[in-house]
Amino acid sequence: MTIDELVEEFDVLCDWDERCDYLIDLGFELPEFPSEAKIAQNQVYGCQSNVWMICEIQPIDPPVIKIFAESDAIIVNGLIALLMTIFSGKTPQDILATNVEGIFARLGLDRHLSAARRNGLFGMVNKIRNYAKHAA
Repeated sequence: MTIDELVEEFDVLCDWDERCDYLIDLGFELPEFPSEAKIAQNQVYGCQSNVWMICEIQPIDPPVIKIFAESDAIIVNGLIALLMTIFSGKTPQDILATNVEGIFARLGLDRHLSAARRNGLFGMVNKIRNYAKHAA
């Protein structure tokens, strides 16, 4: 799925409840996260729930970053799926150039997520951006 397809899907859904249900459905499609990777080093801080994330550089030409993550909260798993759509498989330069705040605004996340969820979401974004900075 592309970012544009995701935005189109959100546009079709009439209200936040339907969009939230869609996010939850996306979260159920996440690839399995290895239990042995649920360690402090992979934890994302600033999140209200537990979130573990691994970013890896894929040695292809050009190199891209692959993201693996999981949360113990179903709505957060949906947000992780959203972030994977936006960032996973992109070059470090593309990740750093992405206006994720604009995407969140187009999806209505800036208006409908609680402050704690927004903090957690941006904690995940910061972890991805920091990895991209080091990989660039």
